Amino acid sequence: MIRIGQRFREARLQRNLTLEDVAKETKIRSSFLSAIEKGEYHKLPSSSYAQGFVRNYAEYLDLPVKEIMALFRREFDEEKSFRVLPEGFVKDESLPARRIKFHQSVLLVLLALVLLGGFLLFQYRAAFIDPKLVIETPKENEVTSTDIKVSGEADPSATVTVNEAPVVLTRQGKFTKQIAVFPGPSVIIIKAVNAFGRETIIQRKIEVKTTP
Repeated sequence: MIRIGQRFREARLQRNLTLEDVAKETKIRSSFLSAIEKGEYHKLPSSSYAQGFVRNYAEYLDLPVKEIMALFRREFDEEKSFRVLPEGFVKDESLPARRIKFHQSVLLVLLALVLLGGFLLFQYRAAFIDPKLVIETPKENEVTSTDIKVSGEADPSATVTVNEAPVVLTRQGKFTKQIAVFPGPSVIIIKAVNAFGRETIIQRKIEVKTTP
């Protein structure tokens, strides 16, 4: 009777596939695939792994899975394949799977902590970062003979004042405010304050000249 390992090998060779090709597609180590083809099931991690590998290998090669699994159960003698190992190894046959699960659990916990930390930092970033404030006009040391238009952009959730007078922000944080100034040098103070009391202050020195 043809053994399933031989059927696997013949089907693989008919497709011009190497063990490495199959391993790449099925994610099963080439050494495990070789053990299956040779009927050396004792070289596989455990009986559950052996059944899973055989099933996946059969599906990949488009072989009749039910027939293959029936033949596998006839060939596979768990007592013979796995009890030939020293007793200590038999007791610990599940250790590789446990190690994998443990490492996966650690990675999941670390990923959850990173995501949680990123979420909290995003939500409460305003508690640690000064609010955005960009002044477009007037320019530093600008000389003018008219009233000054103060315009710029700030954090939409911030409170913005120009010389202590509040300004209205658009949804995008844009603002414009016309202020009256007296002839001579003047300082315009623009301030943005967020809900956590963090503030950004920008000063603009200007020179106002009277029209002759």
